[in-house]
Amino acid sequence: MHTFEFVTDTATMCVFDLACLKHRLEDDADWWSVSSAEIQEVNNGNVAFLNFKSDGKYFVSIVDTIDEPDVSVNLKLNSGRVFFGAAEEVSSDGLEPEALRGGIFLEFPVGLYALHIKKTGFSILVAIKISDISTNSFFSVVRI
Repeated sequence: MHTFEFVTDTATMCVFDLACLKHRLEDDADWWSVSSAEIQEVNNGNVAFLNFKSDGKYFVSIVDTIDEPDVSVNLKLNSGRVFFGAAEEVSSDGLEPEALRGGIFLEFPVGLYALHIKKTGFSILVAIKISDISTNSFFSVVRI
Protein backbone atom coordinates (compact mmCIF):
# COMPACT_ATOMS: atom_id res chain seq x y z
CA MET A 1 0.00 0.00 0.00
CA HIS A 2 1.20 3.50 -0.84
CA THR A 3 0.21 6.56 1.16
CA PHE A 4 0.84 10.19 0.35
CA GLU A 5 -0.62 13.64 0.77
CA PHE A 6 -1.07 16.64 -1.47
CA VAL A 7 -2.37 20.19 -1.26
CA THR A 8 -4.82 21.69 -3.74
CA ASP A 9 -6.14 25.22 -4.13
CA THR A 10 -8.61 24.09 -6.81
CA ALA A 11 -10.30 21.33 -4.78
CA THR A 12 -9.30 18.83 -7.49
CA MET A 13 -7.11 15.74 -7.67
CA CYS A 14 -5.89 14.23 -10.93
CA VAL A 15 -4.58 10.79 -11.83
CA PHE A 16 -3.02 10.19 -15.23
CA ASP A 17 -0.30 8.48 -17.22
CA LEU A 18 2.04 11.21 -18.44
CA ALA A 19 2.04 9.79 -21.99
CA CYS A 20 -1.75 10.14 -22.21
CA LEU A 21 -1.70 13.93 -21.84
CA LYS A 22 1.35 14.77 -24.00
CA HIS A 23 -1.06 16.42 -26.45
CA ARG A 24 -1.99 18.94 -23.70
CA LEU A 25 1.59 20.05 -22.96
CA GLU A 26 1.33 23.24 -24.99
CA ASP A 27 -2.18 24.12 -23.82
CA ASP A 28 -2.87 26.94 -21.39
CA ALA A 29 -2.32 25.98 -17.73
CA ASP A 30 -6.05 26.25 -17.06
CA TRP A 31 -7.22 24.11 -20.01
CA TRP A 32 -8.81 21.60 -17.66
CA SER A 33 -10.88 24.26 -15.86
CA VAL A 34 -13.10 24.39 -18.96
CA SER A 35 -15.70 21.72 -18.13
CA SER A 36 -16.07 20.47 -21.71
CA ALA A 37 -12.28 19.90 -22.03
CA GLU A 38 -12.12 18.18 -18.64
CA ILE A 39 -15.06 15.89 -19.43
CA GLN A 40 -13.65 15.05 -22.88
CA GLU A 41 -10.27 13.94 -21.49
CA VAL A 42 -11.91 11.95 -18.67
CA ASN A 43 -14.30 10.26 -21.11
CA ASN A 44 -11.37 9.43 -23.42
CA GLY A 45 -9.69 7.66 -20.49
CA ASN A 46 -6.69 10.01 -20.50
CA VAL A 47 -7.10 11.41 -16.97
CA ALA A 48 -9.25 11.13 -13.87
CA PHE A 49 -10.12 14.54 -12.43
CA LEU A 50 -11.77 14.23 -9.02
CA ASN A 51 -13.47 17.43 -7.90
CA PHE A 52 -13.95 17.91 -4.17
CA LYS A 53 -15.97 20.42 -2.15
CA SER A 54 -12.95 21.99 -0.44
CA ASP A 55 -9.40 23.14 -1.08
CA GLY A 56 -6.80 21.87 1.35
CA LYS A 57 -4.50 19.02 2.27
CA TYR A 58 -5.71 15.54 1.34
CA PHE A 59 -4.41 12.21 2.58
CA VAL A 60 -4.47 9.37 0.06
CA SER A 61 -4.05 5.62 0.52
CA ILE A 62 -3.78 3.28 -2.44
CA VAL A 63 -5.40 0.04 -1.35
CA ASP A 64 -6.20 -3.35 -2.87
CA THR A 65 -10.00 -3.08 -2.81
CA ILE A 66 -12.80 -0.69 -1.93
CA ASP A 67 -16.17 -2.26 -1.10
CA GLU A 68 -18.43 0.66 -2.02
CA PRO A 69 -16.56 3.28 -4.07
CA ASP A 70 -18.03 6.75 -4.49
CA VAL A 71 -16.98 6.72 -8.14
CA SER A 72 -15.08 4.58 -10.64
CA VAL A 73 -13.14 6.00 -13.59
CA ASN A 74 -11.58 4.02 -16.44
CA LEU A 75 -8.05 5.05 -17.34
CA LYS A 76 -5.52 4.21 -20.07
CA LEU A 77 -1.90 3.71 -19.07
CA ASN A 78 0.23 4.05 -22.20
CA SER A 79 3.64 4.34 -20.50
CA GLY A 80 2.90 3.06 -17.00
CA ARG A 81 4.26 6.21 -15.29
CA VAL A 82 1.28 7.60 -13.37
CA PHE A 83 0.92 10.82 -11.40
CA PHE A 84 -1.48 11.07 -8.46
CA GLY A 85 -1.83 14.57 -7.01
CA ALA A 86 -3.14 18.11 -7.28
CA ALA A 87 -4.81 19.04 -10.56
CA GLU A 88 -2.75 22.24 -10.57
CA GLU A 89 0.12 20.02 -11.75
CA VAL A 90 -1.65 18.48 -14.76
CA SER A 91 0.38 18.59 -18.00
CA SER A 92 0.10 22.05 -19.58
CA ASP A 93 1.98 25.23 -20.39
CA GLY A 94 5.07 23.20 -21.40
CA LEU A 95 5.28 21.57 -17.96
CA GLU A 96 4.62 18.12 -16.57
CA PRO A 97 3.95 17.32 -12.91
CA GLU A 98 6.81 17.43 -10.43
CA ALA A 99 4.83 16.62 -7.26
CA LEU A 100 5.67 20.08 -5.91
CA ARG A 101 2.34 20.18 -4.04
CA GLY A 102 2.74 16.63 -2.77
CA GLY A 103 1.44 13.67 -4.68
CA ILE A 104 3.31 10.68 -6.00
CA PHE A 105 4.49 8.98 -9.19
CA LEU A 106 3.91 5.23 -9.43
CA GLU A 107 4.76 2.68 -12.10
CA PHE A 108 2.20 0.19 -13.45
CA PRO A 109 2.19 -2.24 -16.35
CA VAL A 110 0.87 -0.62 -19.53
CA GLY A 111 -2.83 -1.36 -20.02
CA LEU A 112 -6.38 -0.40 -19.14
CA TYR A 113 -7.41 0.18 -15.54
CA ALA A 114 -10.39 1.13 -13.42
CA LEU A 115 -9.80 3.54 -10.55
CA HIS A 116 -12.21 3.06 -7.66
CA ILE A 117 -12.31 6.03 -5.29
CA LYS A 118 -13.85 6.59 -1.87
CA LYS A 119 -13.60 9.92 -0.03
CA THR A 120 -14.32 10.63 3.61
CA GLY A 121 -13.52 14.18 4.65
CA PHE A 122 -9.93 14.84 3.61
CA SER A 123 -9.05 11.13 3.37
CA ILE A 124 -9.16 9.37 0.01
CA LEU A 125 -8.92 5.66 -0.78
CA VAL A 126 -7.93 4.59 -4.30
CA ALA A 127 -8.02 1.03 -5.64
CA ILE A 128 -6.61 0.32 -9.10
CA LYS A 129 -7.83 -2.74 -10.98
CA ILE A 130 -7.05 -4.08 -14.44
CA SER A 131 -9.96 -3.46 -16.80
CA ASP A 132 -10.92 -4.06 -20.41
CA ILE A 133 -12.62 -0.67 -20.82
CA SER A 134 -10.70 2.46 -21.79
CA THR A 135 -13.41 5.11 -21.88
CA ASN A 136 -16.03 6.70 -19.63
CA SER A 137 -19.49 8.19 -20.17
CA PHE A 138 -19.67 11.15 -17.79
CA PHE A 139 -22.01 14.02 -18.67
CA SER A 140 -20.56 16.37 -16.06
CA VAL A 141 -17.32 16.71 -14.11
CA VAL A 142 -16.68 14.03 -11.49
CA ARG A 143 -17.56 15.35 -8.02
CA ILE A 144 -17.14 13.40 -4.82
